[in-house]
Amino acid sequence: MEPGQLHELKRRAAELRLHVVRMMGAGKAHHFGGSLSSADIVTALYFYKMRYDPQNPAWPDRDRFIMSKGHCVPAQYAALAMLGVIPLEELPTLKELGSRLQGHPAAHLVPGIEGCTGSLGQGLSFANGMALAARIQKRNYQVYCLLGDGETQEGQVWEAAMTASKQCLGNLTAIIDGNGLKAMDEPSCAKLMEPMAQKWAAFGWYVREIDGHDMDQICQALDWAEENADAPSMIIAHTVKGKGISFIEGRPEFHNAPLTEEQLQKAIAELEANLRELEEDGR
Repeated sequence: MEPGQLHELKRRAAELRLHVVRMMGAGKAHHFGGSLSSADIVTALYFYKMRYDPQNPAWPDRDRFIMSKGHCVPAQYAALAMLGVIPLEELPTLKELGSRLQGHPAAHLVPGIEGCTGSLGQGLSFANGMALAARIQKRNYQVYCLLGDGETQEGQVWEAAMTASKQCLGNLTAIIDGNGLKAMDEPSCAKLMEPMAQKWAAFGWYVREIDGHDMDQICQALDWAEENADAPSMIIAHTVKGKGISFIEGRPEFHNAPLTEEQLQKAIAELEANLRELEEDGR
C-alpha cells in the first residue's frame, strides 16, 4: 500500500470517530466504547477493502458487511454517511423517535444495512447464509462479519463457526473486535474464552491476530483473508474500548452511557485535535 493511501485511511478513521461522537450528542445513552474501538476496522472495510458502489448499495455483486454486534452500528452509519449512502445531516437523528437510524441496525429502513442484528450471537449465522447464497448464485462477492469478543460467549457463534468450516466458506471473513470489555466487566468474568486463536483454528478456520488500531495491519489481514479460498478466515483484532477519547478508553461504564455537555465537548476537542494533526501531517 502506498504511504499516501495509508495516511488517508487513518485520516478517514479519525473523521469517522468524530462523526460517531457528534451524532450521539449529550444527555442520551449511547454505545461509545464499541463504536470507537471498531472505527479503524470499519474504515478499512468500507474505504479500502470492500467492493462497494455507494450510488447503488443494492448492487448484487457488492461485498457484504454484517455488524453482528449491532449496538455498535453508529460506526457503520458514519461510514455510510461519509460515502454518501445516507446524508451526513441525518446522523444527529440517531435513536430519535421516527428516525431511520435506530440504536441497532434496521435493514428495512437504512440503505447499506445488510441485516437486522443486535441480538448477540446471530450475525455470523446470517453471514454464513450470505456466503452460501453467493456460491448458489455463482456470484463472487465477499462477506465480512464483525463480532464483539464478549459476543463469542454465545453458543450460536460456535454453531455458525462449525457450519462455515464444514461448508468451506472461503468467501467469509469474520473479525473480532477484541477490546477486552463487555457492558460491565471483562469477558473472562463470565466465561473463559482464551485461547481464542487456537479455538477458531480448531474449528477449521484460518486465524490471524493483529493490532486493531494499526491500519496497515488491518488492511494486510483483510488482503490475507481474501486469499484463503478453501476455508473461512478469522481476524482477531486487539483493540481499546473507547479508542480516541482519553477519559473513555478502557472504561466499561461508557459501554452504553450518556455524556454531559462538558464531557461531549472535551471528547470532540480531542478527536478534532487528532484529525487536525493527521491533516497537517498529510500536507
